[in-house]
Amino acid sequence: MTSALNQQPSDSGQIPVQDFLQNEADRTILIVDDEEPVRKMFAEFLTEQYSCTTAASSDEALAHLAAAPYALVISDMKMPGRNGIELLREIRSRYPDTAVIMVSGIDRPQRIRDALHVGAFDYLIKPCELDVLALSVERALERRSLTLTARSYRADLERQNIELAARKAELERLQAQIVHSEKMASLGQLAAGIAHELNNPAGFIYGNMDLLTEYVGRLETVLAVYDGASLSVATAEEVGITKAKISYSVLMSELRSMIADCREGAERIRDVVQSLRLFSRLDGAEVKKIDLHDSIESTIRLLSRYYGPGQIKLIRDYGKLPLVNCYAGQLNQVWTNVLVNAAQAVRSDGEVRISTRVEGQGVVVVISDNGCGIPADQLHKIFDPFFTTKQVGEGTGLGLSIIYGIIEKHGGSITAESEEGLGARFTISIPISMNTNFAVTACGDSDLDNFS
Repeated sequence: MTSALNQQPSDSGQIPVQDFLQNEADRTILIVDDEEPVRKMFAEFLTEQYSCTTAASSDEALAHLAAAPYALVISDMKMPGRNGIELLREIRSRYPDTAVIMVSGIDRPQRIRDALHVGAFDYLIKPCELDVLALSVERALERRSLTLTARSYRADLERQNIELAARKAELERLQAQIVHSEKMASLGQLAAGIAHELNNPAGFIYGNMDLLTEYVGRLETVLAVYDGASLSVATAEEVGITKAKISYSVLMSELRSMIADCREGAERIRDVVQSLRLFSRLDGAEVKKIDLHDSIESTIRLLSRYYGPGQIKLIRDYGKLPLVNCYAGQLNQVWTNVLVNAAQAVRSDGEVRISTRVEGQGVVVVISDNGCGIPADQLHKIFDPFFTTKQVGEGTGLGLSIIYGIIEKHGGSITAESEEGLGARFTISIPISMNTNFAVTACGDSDLDNFS
């Protein structure tokens, strides 16, 4: 027998099985031929190195293949029922990892080309030399092994590429967190410095308003005495002309109103300065006990452009909370991001609700709104770095990712629920006593950047 690929036998007789056939499954061969002597001859010759099974027809061969995997099929071309080409097509379709060598007494180039085109590894011509058969079997199994190995390497490379892409994304996220952490630290120092510089003059103004109110009251007492004094006709006439000229009748009431307005403004300046100092704590890297309600309220005061008088309706449903052990400055970043997102999601007549409660060994803060909501296909991605539902240029998609890291490092959790058109609900859980082994390295965005 000769090979259609002009393979030559080795001078040393049977060719030893190479090291690449290390698994028993790689040594299994199914011999298919309707002539029993041929089946026996091939099987006896190959059994020394391989595990051989025989079949007398294509249907019997397919039954063997369905029952157990085979590395190689040696099939005759002309058999009763399905011929060798039909069997070859079935094997290539259903068992693509199985190599096939066709054996035939028909030595026609077209028949050989057809078999190779369908997917046969080799085409051997009967009668044949067994050494040629052994060489063809070895090479078929070698190529199969190399193909499977290459496929495995490719799968490994694809998996490694996916891992590298994930690591790259994580590095980008950490880099972004570091950059924003440094930026927020600088902004915190700047805000603390401004608050310190404003604190003294704001204190002067607020304190002087009390004195001014008292002094004006004293002046009113003196003026009331003058108003009741007996004056000459000429003097009384001159006083009346002067009072009319300066609108004396409304002057004192207007003065009292102006003082009250100034006092209210001074109080607001004082509250903003105090909130700014609280918000930009330079001790934010220290774990300390704080009142979460104070932390939330200081954030709300700084977001007065959203939650000031005549703005979005804010409903507070505060429960009784213990002091919480946490990184106070970083939690302020959490409240800012969530409250800004809620404010931007609702209309001018919208509503934002903040509720707090104790649950087990932690506190729960729920911030909800009745705004536009988040599409269901995007909800699972909102905590991913660089994902944003905003228009290009309006956000970087880092805000929620960073506050997720802050809450996670506190040992807590944050979840989001939403239905498009009906609003969103963020539930933040923080342990009352934080494990100090957590090292919070992330710092969230604030409304100063509007990153969310």
